[in-house]
Amino acid sequence: MTDHGADLLIRAAAVHTLVPGLGPQRALAVRGDRVVAVSPAPNGLDHCVGSRTAVHDLPGATVLPAFDDTHTHLVFAGLGAHDVPVHRARTIPEFLDLIRQRAETTPAGQWIRTTTNWQELNLAERRMPTAAELDRATDRHPVLVKRGGHNDVVNTCALRLAGITEDTPVPPGGVIGRDADGRLNGRLIDNALGLVEHLVPAPDRARRIEGLRLACADYAATGIGTVRDCAVSPEDYRVLLAARAAGALSTRVRALVSALGMTGGAQVEDLLDVMEDWRYSSDPWLRVWGVKFGLDGGLEAGATEEPYACDHAFSGMLTWEPGALVEAVEAVVRRGWRVGTHAYGDRAVRVLLDVYERVLERNPGLPAGTLVMEHGGLAGPEQRSRAVALGIPVTIQQPLLHDTAEVEESFWGPERVARLFPARGWIDLGAQVSAGSDFPVGQFGAMRSVWGMTTRQTVIGVKGPEHAISYAEALALHTTQAARLNGEEHLRGTLAPGRFADLTVWDRDPAHCPGDTLRDLTPTHTFVGGLLVTPSGGR
Repeated sequence: MTDHGADLLIRAAAVHTLVPGLGPQRALAVRGDRVVAVSPAPNGLDHCVGSRTAVHDLPGATVLPAFDDTHTHLVFAGLGAHDVPVHRARTIPEFLDLIRQRAETTPAGQWIRTTTNWQELNLAERRMPTAAELDRATDRHPVLVKRGGHNDVVNTCALRLAGITEDTPVPPGGVIGRDADGRLNGRLIDNALGLVEHLVPAPDRARRIEGLRLACADYAATGIGTVRDCAVSPEDYRVLLAARAAGALSTRVRALVSALGMTGGAQVEDLLDVMEDWRYSSDPWLRVWGVKFGLDGGLEAGATEEPYACDHAFSGMLTWEPGALVEAVEAVVRRGWRVGTHAYGDRAVRVLLDVYERVLERNPGLPAGTLVMEHGGLAGPEQRSRAVALGIPVTIQQPLLHDTAEVEESFWGPERVARLFPARGWIDLGAQVSAGSDFPVGQFGAMRSVWGMTTRQTVIGVKGPEHAISYAEALALHTTQAARLNGEEHLRGTLAPGRFADLTVWDRDPAHCPGDTLRDLTPTHTFVGGLLVTPSGGR
């Protein structure tokens, strides 16, 4: 300890360090961006107090490490800060009116984008809007309505600009939607998204930076100190770098650079060439984790072994030919990067494990954790055992299940929805598993996710209670196990001397909060690197 002592001292009812074998502490001291000491006595670190020490005397509070959201989309949240807030609509007329209002203040010909965190079943009509309906909101602007990361709806103006007609070939692994009469309805899915999205100009950089500032604050307000953003384009990463330089990032960011929409190795090699400039970053706030692939669709196109409940002729779709994906993944790992691959349905999980097994056989000695399965939604017992045997970590997203259970039941039926994200099965097998939200499809929030994993509650009731896990296990999936996934267990995830001072303060012990109280609990303070990144009182 230097002459001025600690920069921060917290006295609390309990400091849960998550260090194995160490019971609750009562005081924690921080200097710079690191924890320097903990004590089981509330006044045990008073000798660290100097003239420059900020002291938080919180005798009723509980302190925990800050949480990681290991699969989310901060970039989408940043964009959504300025997009048309259609997630507030409860009917399609309200949805269209929000777009109409934006059109009134937007010069003709400029693109209009919407937020992505909405579900059609939250609309009274329980469906997506159509191109014809969007045309009624504006026919003077191209409109891009996104829902999550796998679905777009666009208006006729946007279809015209993209040159999409009824004769346009459907890209492999994509869907160009049509109505019952065979006419284009504006819907685009998975590998068809790029037909339009490449035309949408990037927002002004200053506006994007401000959006990221707001988004980071929203994540931190729920207790999240690090996000693993799983679909970052090269331009997105450049904006993140600019945001970091401007002091706009109040959460740490681990970026998966997106290969979504790619179908061949040459495209991936070009992406890797761009990534070379970011290989050696040592910035603890922002760095590239690796590359993100997608193997199947999302809610309505996940590749399943059995046909969909709503369409017995449909079993979802794969977006890569397996042999081509082997070559693409090999290109990434041979350059020393990690890979995270979206696999949602059980057929996609099986094919991904085939791909990863071939890559491991052909590239012996890959570091542990190089190949990660994102979601593993319907992974069954045999697939889970195989993933563990291969050493493949998996990320799960209980908030996604909570928010979309009704949508998914309409596609897959209740039995399969109850099997989604089987946390209990993964943990019992000794899998390396960590947790996130998949915002904008699921709602982010530290305790919201913990509550979901411990209760298996969804918008339509409890689904798959046999897959529930304990509070302590759920906490680990967002802290110690999350840091391990990011290769940072020596830096984060526990509150021990020498670790980053990434911590959260709660006005009650979350371990003893009942039901909905835990779901809605937010911290009074979130510190990242010793810096208070949320005001006292949370949000």
